Amino acid sequence: MISVICGTHRPQNQTLAVVNKYVEILKNLGEEVCVLKMDDLPANFMVTNTFGEPSHGLDGVVKKFVVGSDKLVFIAPEYNGSYPGILKVFLDAVPPHTWKGKKAALVGVASGRAGNLRGMDHLTDVLHYLRVEVFSLKIPISRLNTLINNGEVVDTETLDVLKMQAEEFLGF
Repeated sequence: MISVICGTHRPQNQTLAVVNKYVEILKNLGEEVCVLKMDDLPANFMVTNTFGEPSHGLDGVVKKFVVGSDKLVFIAPEYNGSYPGILKVFLDAVPPHTWKGKKAALVGVASGRAGNLRGMDHLTDVLHYLRVEVFSLKIPISRLNTLINNGEVVDTETLDVLKMQAEEFLGF
């Protein structure tokens, strides 16, 4: 199974349009997919967590979306020149050994010009520290708001690049 992780919990975020499209692409390629949105995490997971030990309620999320997945796709918006803090807290809340040996693909999204390139670099560094193999073809999506219509990614070039990454990632 592949977990697609929406790296934000901001209400009405545009990242979900990319997440939904990526899930559709993977399903069309015959993959079993599950989606983890940061707003689906237990409300108190940041407060009750002891470093490296999942809090009550988070252990089920970890089993389903991390342990139960062979591969992970992180789709993360740019927040202040990096990726969202909620995603970092989630990464930190999961016991580090849980990530070891996983494979990850990264997609960065931004309303600006850089498509969260710095955030993907920061996320790559953290994932490498956790011994996750990061797929080299990272997709930066810039000016996301111009690529979406009625909550759906409609830009054909963006869709083609996402499909290319997904196909290549399956062979990684």
